[in-house]
Formats: sequence, C-alpha cells, structure tokens
Amino acid sequence: MTKPLAGIRILDFSQLLPGPLCTQHLADMGAEVLKIENRTTGDAARPSPAGELPLLFLLANRNKRSLSVDLRQPEGQALVHKLVRDADVVVEGFRPGVMARLGMSYETLRAINPKLVYCSITGYGQEGPYAAKGGHDINYQCYAGILEQTGAAGGPPAPGNFQAADLGGGVLSAAMGILAALFDAQRSGKGRHVDVAMTDCAMAHGIMPLAAVESYGEGRPMPRGDDYTTGRLPCYGVYETADGRHLALGAIEPHFWQNFCTAAQRPDLIAQGWAMGEDAAPAKAAIAALVKSRTLAAWSALLEDVDGCATPVLRLDEAIEHPNTQARGMIVEGRRPDGDGRSYRQYAFPIKMTDFEFAIERQLPLLGEHNDEVLAALGYDVAEIAALRAKGVA
Repeated sequence: MTKPLAGIRILDFSQLLPGPLCTQHLADMGAEVLKIENRTTGDAARPSPAGELPLLFLLANRNKRSLSVDLRQPEGQALVHKLVRDADVVVEGFRPGVMARLGMSYETLRAINPKLVYCSITGYGQEGPYAAKGGHDINYQCYAGILEQTGAAGGPPAPGNFQAADLGGGVLSAAMGILAALFDAQRSGKGRHVDVAMTDCAMAHGIMPLAAVESYGEGRPMPRGDDYTTGRLPCYGVYETADGRHLALGAIEPHFWQNFCTAAQRPDLIAQGWAMGEDAAPAKAAIAALVKSRTLAAWSALLEDVDGCATPVLRLDEAIEHPNTQARGMIVEGRRPDGDGRSYRQYAFPIKMTDFEFAIERQLPLLGEHNDEVLAALGYDVAEIAALRAKGVA
C-alpha cells in the first residue's frame, strides 16, 4: 500500500511539541522527515534529569531521522542548503528572525528551491506588535479569549490538560496549511511561506464562545460556566455519581434527552432539560440528585445501549483500555532507543483511509543518529565527513 505522502521530504527544525507532533503526523502518512537538531543538545525536549528520553519527546518524534548540525558555522549552513535543494517542506518554530540569523530564512531557502513550502509556527505570527514575544499555550489561550471562558461557574479560569492552542494551532492548523500549500506547489511549481500563529488558530476555532456572544450575549461573553456548552442547560453538563465519579450529559437534542430520562425511569424530567432562568437551578438539582443515586458503573451498564448522549467520564487509563479505543487500534507500543529499550504506550495515527495502514517504521532517533547516512547521500566522502565531525559541524 502506498502511503499518501510517500516521497515528500520534510526538514524539521522545530522543537518541543507543536512542530514535532505536526511533522510526526506527516511522517505517519509517509513523508520522509529529517529532524535538524542542535549539534550538542538537540531538540529541547530531549534532556532529562534521569538521563533518558522524556515521554514528551517519545510521543512526538517517531518515523523520523535525526541530523545534528551546528548552523552557526558556514559549513553547517551549506550542508543544510544542499538538503533544501530536494526538500518539499521546511517546518520551524522559532521566534521571527532566528532562522534568518542561521542562514535559513524563507527568502534564502526559496532562492535555492522555489517550490519549497516553508511553515513557521509561532505564538503570535510573523508580523504584528506581539510577533517577538514569547509564550506558551496558556498565554495564547488568554489572547484568544478562551481561557477566560474555561472553568466552573463562580470559579477562576481553569487551564485544562489539553493544549488547545498548541494542538489546534501548532499541530493541526500547521498541517492543514502545509498540505494546502504543498498541493498547490505540486501543480504550480511555486512554494509558499505558511505563517501559523497559534493564537490566531485558537481564536478561529473558538466558534462556540463567539456564537454565544453574537447570539444571546448582547455583544459580551457570558459569565464563566453559563454558556450553552458550559452549564447553562440542565441537559448538558457533568454530574457527580454515587461513588464520587462523574457522568457527562450531552443531550441537547430533545430525542436524546427523552431517551436518557426514559432509561432512568424519570419521564417527569423530560420537560426540565432546557429550563432557563429561575427554573434552571431546581432542574439541575433534580438531575444532580438522580445521577447521584447510582454509581458510575451502574450508569454505564444502564446507558450502554441507550442513544442518549450520556457517557461516563473516564480516567485516561480507562479510556486507553476502553473497547472502542482497542477496536480502533488507537494504542500502539514503541521501544525506547536509549537505555534498555523498554516499551511505552503511544497513540496511533488517528486517521483511517483506504489503501493505507499506519505503521511505526522508525523508532525514535538518537541525536545525530543519521548524520553519516545523510551526509553520504549528499555526496560527502569519508574524509569530508570526518573533517566535519572534527570541526564540530555535524
């Protein structure tokens, strides 16, 4: 089976999470991804006090090779410029100006390869008053208006364990932009600079908060926990069970709510699902009492075959072992390339398509593991490779 991105060559200068996970997705679909890493330290996600590769690195860098090179030296820049000649994509995640100082700006590389797609992933974009500022996911969510809306009613903003800006912006939106530009480059022969600002992407995907502001918020955001998806409706929310676990109700449509109430033998609550204003609190209290009357296991058993959009709130270990997760093949095993080669769990590539089967064909690369292989393919002989190594270039 031919992988959809077979033959596409990507040079990945990015580090930590957004860029590497983006290029891992592309590698899983068949692209040849070469990590271009700092000669001595490598990807910033590599170091660990215990001396082994951290899981953050292990979970975002399979199916890649590694080239360690000192880009501050002219020989290192010349080496990468040779790679650019046959590359299709460059991905980088530095602040604006860093790549230019390393001799790797879009203008420089485009002159070498006009067909090149060059993706820059930053917090605030290549232009604008915040372009040079640093940040992380929590900061991007703030400027996108997301974090202020996240959390329980009456409580403080609550950052979750899901990096909405990093993942929705630096991973998925970047992949979308790369694939769109790559498609056009294949037919036009002209590449593009893809400017991905994680704040922009987080904001563009904040559809529900904006809909609330425009529809019933009179131009202002609703108080935290009072939007339709965060607690405004009794039929859409999270309720505690008898054993201190939680059941999530997402039964906005009438037929889903009716199915849930019927299964729970509480037809009297059918009319309470969309209670608003002064009627909302008593309705929520009645539903909370109902959910509190059974354990999570009892609710799970009762609702397994009920089409009512009511689900147990699973811990991650339970989600990993869930029959649906297993049936979809979403958990796969990897092997550490360092130490004793212990196995670890990771997520499979999530998209299924015909005539394609995801596979881990390369385990995690050690820093500079493929230097000799890459240099030889570029035409460097044994003596030249030894000279580059002696000078600390590659």
